[in-house]
Amino acid sequence: MAVQTQHPAPGSPPAAGVPRSRPNRFSALLHRAPGLRLAGLITAPAGWLVLVYIAALAALLITSLWTVDTFTGKVSTVWTTENLVTVLTDPVYQRIALRTLWIAAAVTVIDMVIALPMAFFIAKVASARWQKLLVIAVLMPLWASYLVKAYAWRNVLAEGGLLEWMGAPIGLASPGYSETAVILTLSYIWLPYMILPIYAGFDRVPDSLLEASGDLGAKPLTTMRLVMLPLLVPSVIAGTIFTFSLSLGDYITAQIVGGTTQMLGTVVYANVGAANNLPLAAAVSLVPIVIIMAYLFIVRRSGALNNL
Repeated sequence: MAVQTQHPAPGSPPAAGVPRSRPNRFSALLHRAPGLRLAGLITAPAGWLVLVYIAALAALLITSLWTVDTFTGKVSTVWTTENLVTVLTDPVYQRIALRTLWIAAAVTVIDMVIALPMAFFIAKVASARWQKLLVIAVLMPLWASYLVKAYAWRNVLAEGGLLEWMGAPIGLASPGYSETAVILTLSYIWLPYMILPIYAGFDRVPDSLLEASGDLGAKPLTTMRLVMLPLLVPSVIAGTIFTFSLSLGDYITAQIVGGTTQMLGTVVYANVGAANNLPLAAAVSLVPIVIIMAYLFIVRRSGALNNL
């Protein structure tokens, strides 16, 4: 015999024990206001960015306007542009700034020249299996500590070290602890940051373009110059941002293998530590920040990052 199920009449209260669904007013409000949903999503990360980055830069700028009392050695919070004027006009700081800019530019160019053929081989020549292995090989130096890599190069560049031993048969000597050593060490340390973006750029270039260029009679170098490089500009720019900015603010490598070589980072470190002149250190640290911001502005205005 069939059992008939009785349904409550429309408008009648629910039976006892059945939970009553209540509309979530807050969810309904978010559903009706997409702008409020977006604000809720970006408020936390935007607030963190303002607190950590913008507020830190503001504090750095304010600190650079203070001075150190020569008698007591304590920081005076009276505002003055003395430190900024010193950093901009003193020939010593000008030479250090130019040297730092030269080292960062040299590291960027060296890494670019090395990364282009390596990335091309990984993306377009190696098989799928070897691609994975080579990408892992590129990433492996990043697993080691920065200090381990820097001190390894210190041993390589030392008198009687590996580089001098290898160059002896052909008459090449080690540069020792010098500006050249800083460039070599930084080029090695930051090379993966140049290879990976360029590899990703090569990987996105369709193989059909290379085949079409070859069918039309273009030589490999012509194909690279006229077909691939224009498409790789965003990837190359991304790599240069990493290597240039990281080299510009580095100070550890200069202390380990640089000998007497001074960079802006070493000046900041010296004034924070032994000299105990925090306002001057803040003023010096503004120089690489301004340089990298100018570089990013030029890159942005050129449109090189539109397709990145």
